[in-house]
Amino acid sequence: MSFFRDDTTSVLMKGLDAASMRQRVTANNLANLNTPGFQRSDVSFEDQLFNVRQDMQVPLARTHERHLPQSPQDITPQIKQDTTTIRRIDGSNVDIERDMLNMVSNQLRYNTYVQQLTTRFNNWRFVINEGRR
Repeated sequence: MSFFRDDTTSVLMKGLDAASMRQRVTANNLANLNTPGFQRSDVSFEDQLFNVRQDMQVPLARTHERHLPQSPQDITPQIKQDTTTIRRIDGSNVDIERDMLNMVSNQLRYNTYVQQLTTRFNNWRFVINEGRR
């Protein structure tokens, strides 16, 4: 692991990757709004992050390296297809209101990740510059 790539920075960077992937997936859902039989997709990232955080808080002994994730860096965003809901008569389950709301909330999430990374890098810049004086 690099000096600047701690767990928090890695999770924030993976969050950016997940947010950009979610934006592409949601745009694809909206592009196929009128395609009969199209099944919408979504990106799974925050659920995995929550589960890893829960596992890290439980003081369990690891008897095998694959029993629990080693760190939040093991999380990767995944595209999952939603086949459980059918909302329209043509077999498509794309809901324009839901996907537009997902795009807006995803944009806010992306901006938050960028702000957090910027703050972390500005803190490192401050530490490095103060050390030179």
